[in-house]
Amino acid sequence: MAFRTVKLLLVATFSLFAIAFSTPLLAQDSLHAEAPKEAGETAHGEKKEEFNAAEVIFGHILDNHEFHFTEYHDSEGKVHHVSIPLPIILYSKERGLTAFMSSNFEHGEAAYKGYKIEEEKIVAVKEDGAVEESIHVYDLSLTRNVVQMMIALFILTWLMISIANSYKKGLGVTSAPKGKQNLLEPVITFVRDEVAKPNLGHKYEKYLPYLLTTFFFILINNIFGLIPGTANVTGNIAFTVVLGLISFVVIIFSTNKHFWGHIFNPPGVPGFVKPILVLVEFLGVFIKPFALIIRLFANMVAGHIIIICLISLIFIFGQMNTFAGWGTTPVAIGFTVFIYMIEVLVAFLQAFIFTNLTAVFIGAAFEGEHHEEAAHH
Repeated sequence: MAFRTVKLLLVATFSLFAIAFSTPLLAQDSLHAEAPKEAGETAHGEKKEEFNAAEVIFGHILDNHEFHFTEYHDSEGKVHHVSIPLPIILYSKERGLTAFMSSNFEHGEAAYKGYKIEEEKIVAVKEDGAVEESIHVYDLSLTRNVVQMMIALFILTWLMISIANSYKKGLGVTSAPKGKQNLLEPVITFVRDEVAKPNLGHKYEKYLPYLLTTFFFILINNIFGLIPGTANVTGNIAFTVVLGLISFVVIIFSTNKHFWGHIFNPPGVPGFVKPILVLVEFLGVFIKPFALIIRLFANMVAGHIIIICLISLIFIFGQMNTFAGWGTTPVAIGFTVFIYMIEVLVAFLQAFIFTNLTAVFIGAAFEGEHHEEAAHH
């Protein structure tokens, strides 16, 4: 019964995603189709604007200054956007600090207070609308990636504090866990027993808070990214770079003399091989966090791109032939539902892989002592 409820929830969520994504595309396509008739153009007149799949894909996976859900046209053909504007905070030496809401830009069609959005970048403009090249703008705005990370951080903090307070009251200690405890306790136990203990040994308690924070923070952002209209935060390279750098700092501060000794003077290696091996081992110190960064980024971006590409096939074939578009629809939607359900699994899997590899790298950083003792014995 619970599995059926989850499936129904996934189908409902995907349906909202498909409707929100397809509405503006259908409206755009119909508007382009009617434009030549209103202008009195023939089939040999001005060429109709084609559906740009790349623009739609990058518009979804890149950051933005608003949460955009959909758009529609009224009876007069005017476009109305359904979105949540976000604060714009700008600073320049010439104009000082400026703050306003992103809705004042009218989705990139208007300038406000001497600023305008061009190609998803805010630039300073003159009174006639031309770009003011001499003014450098520092964009301190709360973009949708930033806002969504703040929401994820608030939810994570609220969950952990509320669960901790429940344990302080004796719930889950003298009685069976309830509610949020019952949901998260198996996950916390899994990270402790399958990630921290096997890789960190007797020092697992020291690193467990960091591993749990990393796991749940990535997981919450992964799940949020599957909701229509939200941002794909974990598919942003800046987000994964920061996580990778934090893990790199933790790994470096966990090293000891045995770790660096094995890197700069590998035991049991012929002398003529050592220069090459030392270089490889030293580069490996930096390659490990780089692998964490790229793995999470690539996997989360790939899933979203595949989903949008599959939906885009409907409109690409529809431009070629109406019947081809309708014929492609059930196949594209079927594959999209399949990939969407896989993405739910990937959301958990990537959080686990990042956390597990971080634990492996930390464990390798201070396990040199034990290997040295084993060698002597």
